[in-house]
Amino acid sequence: MRVVAKFIFWLLGWKVEGAVPPINKFVAIAAPHTSAWDFFYGMLGKYLLQVDFVYFGKKEIFDSPFGFLFRALGGIPVDRFAHHNVVAQAVDMFNKNEKFILALAPEGTRQYVAEWRKGFYYIAMGAKVPIVLCYIDFARKTVGIGPTFYPTGDYDKDIEEIKKFYRDKKGRHPELGVL
Repeated sequence: MRVVAKFIFWLLGWKVEGAVPPINKFVAIAAPHTSAWDFFYGMLGKYLLQVDFVYFGKKEIFDSPFGFLFRALGGIPVDRFAHHNVVAQAVDMFNKNEKFILALAPEGTRQYVAEWRKGFYYIAMGAKVPIVLCYIDFARKTVGIGPTFYPTGDYDKDIEEIKKFYRDKKGRHPELGVL
């Protein structure tokens, strides 16, 4: 699959930057998330960077005829409207696995939101794992892995520090990004 991903990136003029940190467990956030194309490029990046992650997706995509594909690509369905404790469930997944990488979009949707959702942060805090800053930059046609961030427990200070990294990254629809 890596060869196919490499060919597609070459064909489309995209590149990959960075490397997966040598850490067994972390929350990977990918931003900005403004288009369904983010999934396509993110999955290609997964194979190019050889990182084995799982991700949460809205349960509706898993109920579609392509649900099997989303599961095969590491997807875990989440009902966004039910009041399940997804943070606690994710922390439990980290605790039960020797190696576990959870990839999330902090916006939680492709639509414009005034603020990022906080779940990724509280999952990292609860599991005592770092947050790895990943990105899909359409302006530079680049998928990449940036720095590793260790949350301090001061959400407001930490989120501002994390968002600084993303300020020069452009989604497919930059007007939908939060920063």
